[in-house]
Amino acid sequence: MAGEARPPFSPRPAAPRFTALAPAPLSGFTRPLARLIDQFERLPGIGPRTAQRLALHLLRQPEEQIRAFAEALLAARSQVGQCRRCFHLSAEPLCDICRNTERQTGQICVVADSRDLLAMERTREYRGGYHVLGGLISPMEGVGPEGLHIQTLVERVDQENASEVILALTPSVEGDTTSLYLARLLKPFTIVSRIAYGLPMGSELEYADEVTLARAFEGRRRMD
Repeated sequence: MAGEARPPFSPRPAAPRFTALAPAPLSGFTRPLARLIDQFERLPGIGPRTAQRLALHLLRQPEEQIRAFAEALLAARSQVGQCRRCFHLSAEPLCDICRNTERQTGQICVVADSRDLLAMERTREYRGGYHVLGGLISPMEGVGPEGLHIQTLVERVDQENASEVILALTPSVEGDTTSLYLARLLKPFTIVSRIAYGLPMGSELEYADEVTLARAFEGRRRMD
C-alpha cells in the first residue's frame, strides 16, 4: 500500500563455494616402488605412465644388471666434466674431438650446449672444432654474456688464429641475440658465419633431422 515502509533490501545469499579436492595419490604401489617411479618422473620428457613402465622393467632385471646401471650412473656423475678447451662433456682434460688430430684446424663451430654439438656431429658434414657456450643470452632469465663461455671463445679465436667461426645457435630470440653479440665481438679477429636454417622459428636444434642440419650447414652465410 502507498505510504507503507518497504523492507530493507537484503542480497540473496551467495551459493556455497566448493573446494576442489586434490587428486588422491596413486594407489597400488609399495613405497619403494613409488619412490622409484617418482625419480623417473623427474627426468625431462618422462610422464607418469612411462615412469611406471621403466620402474617395473628395472624390477624384472637381474640384480647384477641393476647394480651395473646404478654404478654407471654414479660414475658418469662423478667423472664427467667439461673439456678445458671447448667445454664439451668429457672425462679427460680434453674431449675426444679436441684430441682428434684428423679434425680440421682453423674452424670453430659455436653451439649452445653439448646436445647441439652431438646433433651437428650426426650430420658427418663438419670436421672442425667446437666451442660450447653453456647456454644463450637471455635477460628475461638473468643470463648475461658473463655467465657464458664467451670471453674464453674470444681468447681462443685470437690464440688459435681461427680462420672462421660458425655460429650454430637455435633460431630463437635468445639465439639471434647471442649470434649478433658474438658477431660484433669476433669480426675484428676472424670471419663470422651462421648456418642457414630450414627450421621454423623457435624450434630446438637438437630435435632436427640429419638432412635438415646438413643442408643448413652447407648453406651457411657470412654475417654482415
